[in-house]
Amino acid sequence: MSTLEAGTVQRSITVDASQEHAFVVFTREMTSWWPIDSHHIGEKDMERAVMEEKAGGRWFERAGDGTECEWGRVLEWEPPDRVVLAWHLTADWQYDPNPAASSEIEVRFIAESATTTRVELEHRGLEVYGARADEVRAAIGGEGGWSGLLQRFKEAAEK
Repeated sequence: MSTLEAGTVQRSITVDASQEHAFVVFTREMTSWWPIDSHHIGEKDMERAVMEEKAGGRWFERAGDGTECEWGRVLEWEPPDRVVLAWHLTADWQYDPNPAASSEIEVRFIAESATTTRVELEHRGLEVYGARADEVRAAIGGEGGWSGLLQRFKEAAEK
């Protein structure tokens, strides 16, 4: 299911995993599903996606030599219910530390049963990209963006 409105991309997927497991795979085990060969912005090859497990934590990629490249910040950390991230990437996929230039990603983990979880993702605030907002929305809303990423997440969570 997807909804597209001005400034927002919403995606939802149901996984055969407990709420706790789904949260851990999305956050602590992000490398298990993130396409590190194609979805990295650092100069060096990405080895790991890291989300520090606390509000105010960093969200970044780490290369094999230890080099780190920031993606954003953890704004809210509420395991196993939700995580909210600041996405500090420009329309050219470069890191911008200015909070006023960032968009926001909220991921909610809703237990439908002990072994099934609905994951709802909302990437909002895309109007910060100005004239390029439609371009960014199309990129993050398509198969190379959250639609495909959530499918990869589902596969990792159900292993």
